[in-house]
Amino acid sequence: MTTVPRVERLSAPAVRQLAKGAPPDAIDLGLGQPGWALPEPARQALAAAGAEEAPCPYGPNEGLPALVEAVADHHRTDPGQVLVTHGAQGALFALFQAHVNPGQRVLVPDPGFPGYRTLATLCGGEVVPYRLGPRGRLDPDALGHALQAAAADGDVAMVLLNHPSNPTGGGATAEALAEAAELAGRHGALVISDEVYRELHLGHPDRRQASLHDVTDEGVVVSSVSKAWAAPGLRVGWAVGRPDLLAPARLVHAAMTTAPARPSQLAAAALLRESATVLAESCSQLVRRWSVAQTAPHPVAAAVTPAGGFYHWLELPAWALADPMAFCLRLRDEGLVTVVPGSAFGNAGNDHVRISCGGDPRQLAEGLRRLDRFWRAP
Repeated sequence: MTTVPRVERLSAPAVRQLAKGAPPDAIDLGLGQPGWALPEPARQALAAAGAEEAPCPYGPNEGLPALVEAVADHHRTDPGQVLVTHGAQGALFALFQAHVNPGQRVLVPDPGFPGYRTLATLCGGEVVPYRLGPRGRLDPDALGHALQAAAADGDVAMVLLNHPSNPTGGGATAEALAEAAELAGRHGALVISDEVYRELHLGHPDRRQASLHDVTDEGVVVSSVSKAWAAPGLRVGWAVGRPDLLAPARLVHAAMTTAPARPSQLAAAALLRESATVLAESCSQLVRRWSVAQTAPHPVAAAVTPAGGFYHWLELPAWALADPMAFCLRLRDEGLVTVVPGSAFGNAGNDHVRISCGGDPRQLAEGLRRLDRFWRAP
């Protein structure tokens, strides 16, 4: 019997596929990244690193001490519980490779970030989707049913939580997180809580979403400077958890990339030290963009306020449901707007598209105006 290599089961992300063939004057509302300026603390740190007449060494595998301490301070934990990585994706890759064996099951949200399924496939793991609740929120009952069914058929290695969610913007209550952790522990599964959008929200700072580590010492929390700290190009992220959980992931990450780039780490440390100012500005930028989405033409306006992040999870018109990808290609080629079909995030997303509101507000307004007619008539 011929076995298909794992890498041949992968495909390019839908957002990249759609963007690759887009007309030159198309507006990109697909890629999820902040569209405002890199904050001043990072710019100063990068300038200082470039001005210094000195070597630029690799740095320790575990990350520069200043950055490790800044992450630990932000998460109110010990530096020994921090793994600095090449973006949140680097943290996830290392954790998957360290904790998932071929044939083991990995539970992922549906709809959810496509990277989770890719990483499970690279490990030889079996993806088991679980449904989210109303407005894309974590539903412990749905997770529990999926866990029970998966455990009946084999070994469950990992449960992925993502709150606020990409693509739905849905959150998770502290009670739901605690219940999810308890359910995963009952089945011997490691909980990974992807919280990259937690600090980027529309409400008062006191209303930000709970973290997994607010309710339990179990599991690993993953985050990065890419979203709320507005620095995706630095490629700096981290994982926070018990040292025994991080130890094998440290070995994987060191083999994969040695360490994140030193100038990027210096800039990330500067951002974290100035979190109060940087995060307040990012949330202000998000409010500005979300007001554009809320005041767009009625069929495409944002009617639901996300728990965090900058995604507008828009329901498709009835005439697009037969072939959502064809509809998105039409939006791109005729409407000159690139969005991401919800099917890219799992079967439960088939009747939606994801619109990123993170870019230039004027482009967002024009892009939504262009989409309007496609939601009004076939």
